[in-house]
Amino acid sequence: MRTPALAAALADVDTVFNGFASPTETGCERCFTPEETACLRTPYTRLPPGLLSRFLRKAPDHFDDHAAVMRRLLPQTAHAMADGALDAVGWAPHGLGRVDWRAWPAEQASAVEAFVLAWWQDVLAAPEPPYPAEDVFETCASILRTTTPLLEQWPAGPAADAHLVDCARAWLYDLVDDEWPLTWWTPEDKAAGVAELRSWLARHAPERLRARGEKDLAIRARLVGLPYDERRHDPYWTSPSATS
Repeated sequence: MRTPALAAALADVDTVFNGFASPTETGCERCFTPEETACLRTPYTRLPPGLLSRFLRKAPDHFDDHAAVMRRLLPQTAHAMADGALDAVGWAPHGLGRVDWRAWPAEQASAVEAFVLAWWQDVLAAPEPPYPAEDVFETCASILRTTTPLLEQWPAGPAADAHLVDCARAWLYDLVDDEWPLTWWTPEDKAAGVAELRSWLARHAPERLRARGEKDLAIRARLVGLPYDERRHDPYWTSPSATS
């Protein structure tokens, strides 16, 4: 069941991007048939889920006007993301993460940002969301080009803390070595993202992970907040009693 915030954000996307099209788009004939590309030039037409995912994965490399394509696809894309109907979440680059949507008119940029944040909150509130939280986090962060609002809006609670366990399990083994646990980011984004994830996990995750019975993950979350040399020489690595 969608949260009221997500329902409102989806309704806003539907309104703001209603009837958009990419009227001169020719696309890549090696990747899409003329009939498939014609959908981008035609407003209101719904795309099969598989084609929608292909369009999102291929952008911006195969379209003349990537921004226009994203505006055309946004209403159906946003609903598909919320419903779990895309196969391009988490593990593949998302078209919205590869377009400068913040440079769009204010109403459009606000609608995109509000939807992304509402979707993340909806996932955190759901015990069994359509996609794993770590995949949604990666997609949202790649669209926003920052992890800050996602981390700031990660409340404590049974469902949100269960998702924290899954994310910590996916991230900490890389972060302990100052490696970036996500994908599809530029080197500049990765450097800032590693520092922010390490800092946030060290401050907020240990107690919540211990409360879920995840002592080892809680220790690793504490360790990533230390300078690298202190982290690697911590007794945790050599003393079994350090994990108790």
